[in-house]
Amino acid sequence: METSKGTILISAGGTGGHLFPAEALAHELKARGWSVPLATDERATRYADRFPEDRLHVIQSATVSGKNPVTVVRALWSLFKGMRQSSALLNVLKPKAVVGFGGYPTVPPLWSAAGAFPTVIHEQNAVMGRANKMLARRMTAIAGGFLKAEGALADRIVETGNPVRPAVIAASQAPYFAPDRTGPLRFVVFGGSQGARFFSDAVPDAIAQLPDDLRGRIEITQQARPEDEERVRARYAELGVTADVSPFFSDLPARVAAAHLVMSRSGASTVSEIAAIGRPAILVPYPYALDHDQAANAAALEAAGGALVRREQDLDAAKVSGLLVELLADPDRLSAMAEAARRAGKPEATALLADLVEAIASGRTAAEFKAG
Repeated sequence: METSKGTILISAGGTGGHLFPAEALAHELKARGWSVPLATDERATRYADRFPEDRLHVIQSATVSGKNPVTVVRALWSLFKGMRQSSALLNVLKPKAVVGFGGYPTVPPLWSAAGAFPTVIHEQNAVMGRANKMLARRMTAIAGGFLKAEGALADRIVETGNPVRPAVIAASQAPYFAPDRTGPLRFVVFGGSQGARFFSDAVPDAIAQLPDDLRGRIEITQQARPEDEERVRARYAELGVTADVSPFFSDLPARVAAAHLVMSRSGASTVSEIAAIGRPAILVPYPYALDHDQAANAAALEAAGGALVRREQDLDAAKVSGLLVELLADPDRLSAMAEAARRAGKPEATALLADLVEAIASGRTAAEFKAG
């Protein structure tokens, strides 16, 4: 049954980085009285139970990349079929607005909707992804996680921040307490499925090189891939270090909130969550990230004073150990970084993005929304 306000169609690529902020917006809009079906590709069916309603529409799409003409033609044909599916879906749903969160599965619905319906794309990263670049000039508004309102599309860009999970918003309420001179030093390390191997290799050896007084106080939470988990745990046990090592922590936001220092990759969601919670961080961008978006995200938090950024190729165990000594021995600096991160964070991003979407759905422009 459609709710009283009508329908806002959400579209997102089939990865968690695209779907999680889409899920956050969907819950907010649902709470405001909107119907919020999801259009995506087949990969996203594993996330369907997280959306606030069960209307998931699978749309054909493909990634347009490479130089093989046969591959390119096949991808374009899939996108064309996806656009026909999208046009039919739009005619049935008649949404008040269509919102995209990046990834090629958003291209058919958003391209088909442009001009006929109000449209919004949300870009999580400081560098616009390829699918969003294809769509940007046709959109009514562009919401930015780290994207700045500059360039030819500045009048359409609204800096909303990235929607974060309710658990992150809850964790953001916890104040930061810098470590004292004798108590525990809580250090949280996580890197995601593609990025955790470097941390599994470098961090235990870095801990081994710490001065005895620091090593004896450190308490570690570390994400490690399943194939690395046992050797990382064994290494910490050998060092006599208190460590909780796992491929996944369901309570990671709470662990970050309890940390004195964080070390992580710098995907858009990761940086947004660290900033929203307000914790000092060492960010090591994943060096093979498409369009170097992780480096740009990390640079944004470093510029705000909330993080130190180091390239993976410039780090080894000795340098990581030196960074830990430098930061953990300076509580005032950690406190200043935590406060700077918190100022840069936007735990209200979900509500602000929902405000923008409702404004666009009502016929206002991005410029009118920014003007109040």
